[in-house]
Amino acid sequence: KAGIPLGVMKVLDPRQLKPDSTETERILTVFDETIVKLEIARLIPQIIGSLERFARMLGPEITSSLLEHQKLSVEIQDLLASPGDEERRRAVEQRLKCSLRNTLRLFLANPLLYHGLKYEVWVRESSADVFIKAFKEFRDFTLERLLTSPDEEKEKIQFMEDISLRVEENTETISALLAELEAAIQTRDEEVNSKDKKIENLKTSMENLAKDCKADIQQITKEGEKQQKEDEKASQDRCARLEEDVLRLRAQFKALVLEHRASELVLRKKKCETEREIEKWVQKYDADMAEKQATYEEVDAVYNEEKAQLALLMEKHALLLQEYTEIEEERRMLKEKAEEAAREAARRNDAATYIQAFWKGYLVRSIYKSKLKKGKGKGRGRGK
Repeated sequence: KAGIPLGVMKVLDPRQLKPDSTETERILTVFDETIVKLEIARLIPQIIGSLERFARMLGPEITSSLLEHQKLSVEIQDLLASPGDEERRRAVEQRLKCSLRNTLRLFLANPLLYHGLKYEVWVRESSADVFIKAFKEFRDFTLERLLTSPDEEKEKIQFMEDISLRVEENTETISALLAELEAAIQTRDEEVNSKDKKIENLKTSMENLAKDCKADIQQITKEGEKQQKEDEKASQDRCARLEEDVLRLRAQFKALVLEHRASELVLRKKKCETEREIEKWVQKYDADMAEKQATYEEVDAVYNEEKAQLALLMEKHALLLQEYTEIEEERRMLKEKAEEAAREAARRNDAATYIQAFWKGYLVRSIYKSKLKKGKGKGRGRGK
C-alpha cells in the first residue's frame, strides 16, 4: 500500500469515495430511493399474504391500497392465462402500475413503518434479491465512475500497467528459481545415492564386526553369570532389610489411619453443617426468584398493554397527520387567494390613481387653455 498512489487507492477501495457535488448527491439519492422501492416491492406479496396480521400496523389507507393491488394482480394473472383482449390487458396493466406507485408512495411517506416491516416480514430468497444486489453493485460502480477524475483514471491505468510488468518480471524470476530448484533436487539425489552406497559398505563392515565379536560375547556372558550370582546374594540381603522397613511402615500407617479417622469425623460434621446452610440459601434463592418472576410477569403484562396502546396511538397519529396536511393545504390556498385579492386591489388603486391624475391634468389644461383664449380676446379689443 505504501507504493500505491492516493488516487488509485480511492478507486480500488470504493469505501473511501465521497460525493463532492450536488449533482452526484442527487444521482445517488435517486439510486438509494430506487433501492428502497425495490425492497418494498419485494415485501408487498408477503404482506398481502398476511394482511390480517399487519392490518393494524399498516393503517386503513395502506390496507385498502394493498387490497386494490391484490385485486388488480389477480385480474392481470387471469388475463395473461387466457389471452384475447389486448386493450383491456393494457388498461389493467396501467392501473396495476398506478396502484404500485401509489402503494410505494404511502410506504415512503412512513419510513418507520417500512423499517418495522423489514424485520417483521420473512421473505424467502428469490431472483428479486439477486436483482437488488446487482442494482446496489451498479450504484457503487456508478459512484466510482462519477467520483473518478481523469487524472485518477490515468493513475489507475498506469498502476495496472506497472502491476502487469511486475507480474511478468516475477514470472521470469519464478522460472529461474524453478530451474535452480530442479538443479538442487538433482544434486540432492546424487548425494543420497552416494550416502546409500556408504550405508551398504557400513552394513558389510558391521556383519564382519559381529563375527569377530562373537568370542568376546561368550566371555562377557560368563562374567555376567558370575556377576548375577553375586547380585542375587546382595538382593536377598536387601529384601530382608526391606521387609523390616515394611513392618515398621505398617505400624506407622495404622497410627495415621486412626488419627485421620478422628479428623474425618470432625470434617463430616462440618460438611453436614455446610449442607444445611446451603439448603437454607437455596430455599431463600427460590423464594427470591419466585417473587422476581411474579414482578416480571406483572411488568410484562403492563408492557403488553402499553404496546397495544402505542399501536392505537400510532394509528391515530397517522390519521391526524393526514388531516393536518389537508388543513395546511387549505390554509395555503386561502393565503394565495388573499394575496391575489390584495394584488388585484393594489392594481385597481393604482389604476384609479392614474385615472384621477390624468383627469386632474386634463382639467388643469382645459382651464389654462380657456384663460389663454380670454387673454388673447382682451388684447385685440385694446388694439382697436
